[in-house]
Parts: sequence; C-alpha cells; structure tokens
Amino acid sequence: MNLLLGALNPIALKLGPIEVHWYGVIIASAVVLATFLAVREGTKRRINSDDIYDMILWALPFALIFARAYYVVFEWSYYSQHLDQIIAIWDGGIAIYGSLIGAGLVVFFFCRAKWIPVWLMLDIAGPVVLMAQGIGRWGNFMNQEAFGRITSLQFLQNLHIPHFIVQQMFIDGAYRQPTFLYESLWDILGFILLISLRHRKGLFKQGEVFLSYVIWYSFGRFFIEGMRTDSLMIGNVIRVSQVLSIVLFVGGLSLWAIRRKKSPDNPWYLDGNELNPQKS
Repeated sequence: MNLLLGALNPIALKLGPIEVHWYGVIIASAVVLATFLAVREGTKRRINSDDIYDMILWALPFALIFARAYYVVFEWSYYSQHLDQIIAIWDGGIAIYGSLIGAGLVVFFFCRAKWIPVWLMLDIAGPVVLMAQGIGRWGNFMNQEAFGRITSLQFLQNLHIPHFIVQQMFIDGAYRQPTFLYESLWDILGFILLISLRHRKGLFKQGEVFLSYVIWYSFGRFFIEGMRTDSLMIGNVIRVSQVLSIVLFVGGLSLWAIRRKKSPDNPWYLDGNELNPQKS
C-alpha cells in the first residue's frame, strides 16, 4: 500500500491574501482552554477572575516576544542574514522555554503589584501551561517541526500511531521520529497527574504543584530533546534546551527540598487552598 500521500497543508484557511495557519489556530486554542481552566481553578482559590484575565493579557505578548527572541538569538547565524524573517512566527520558530521566561516575569511582577501570592498563582498556572504545551506541539506537527532522527516506516507502524501521523513524519525524503508526539503525550500525562493529585489533602504545600510541573516537564524534555535533529545549539555541541532542562530539574528539586524544611508557620508553607494575604 502506498503511504506517501503528501504532507498535511499547514494553512487552515485563506481569506484573500490572508492565510490562517494551523500552527496559530492550535496555539490559540491551547491558550483559550488553559485560560478557562486557570480561571476555574483560580475561583476555587479565591482569586478574582478579572485578575487572571488581566495577567494573561499582559503575559501573552511577553511570552510571544520572549519565545521568538529566544529562538532568534540561538539561530542568529541565519536571522542575521534574513532580518525580514525575524517576525515570521507563523512559519514556526518559537521556543517554549523563552515563552515561559517571558510569562514568568509577568506573573511575578503582576502578583506583586496585586498582592496575590506568587506561588499560589504559579500553582494554578503550572498544570494548565503543561496542558497547553502538550496541545501546542501539534502546531509543530502541522509545520513538520520538532522531529527526530531518521527512522523506518516499520518502526513508525510498530508504534501503532494513526496513519496521518506516519504520513506527516515523512520529511526531507525520510521517515522521522515523532518527537513532537512523545513530548505531547508526556505533557498531557503530567497534566492529568497534577490535576488529579493537586487537591489531595496534605500532599502538596503551596508552590509544590508548580515545582512538580517544572520537574516533570524538564525531566521529559531533556530526553526528548536529545532525540531531535532541529535543536537550538550552542556552538554545534550543546543543546540549549537540555542544559536548561538540567538547570530547571535540579533547581526545582532543590527548591522543593529547601521549602520543605521551612516552618509550617511560614507564609510560603500553606496547603494552597486559601489566599495568603501576605506577599509571597
């Protein structure tokens, strides 16, 4: 049977000269769903929904700018010769770690300004961001990005994945490891675990749901990144995302251990089910 039916069209819709890319549609859908879930959880934690909406409105542009800047910086050898392509994010080329840095800065300063505990807000954001990352990887799928090394058709068929994924993994004349899928499944699994466990009494202290997200994501990303062939590199030797994954994994575990030693009376050491009136 001939499986080479061609790649999926990355354009979702054309309105005259305007092209709507599946990449953007998928990312936007992930953001909308994440916002809905964050507001729902925030309400349970006594955080005003308007504050969450306002924070997201600030976080989104900064996340996008930082995500693109992060990618461009580590691909400067190309973009220095193609300056007109720097803003072409619809063709892909944004880095999740960059977006997390940008959004994280907004969350910190916004919560400080509003007297909302930073750790509490991060606990709300962690699981839904992980879910959005898992969904967002399908934007890479549509653009045939975030793929792995050359593999065989037999290997992909043995994974028992849908045919349309196998078809889309035929890139540059060869079948590729669907690393986008590995990361998507890892992220969605982590999301399910976190939302299933986060309200169990006595299991998490305030901030530990977010730290669990950091530890879970960085652990999986380290190994999946090692399988990719389109990684951002430092000197063609070190994979940027693997280095950052190690830093985040070790940092997350260390911070968890340090905070666990704090006194239960410390305002950071709450169960996360109430709004702390003090700054975190």
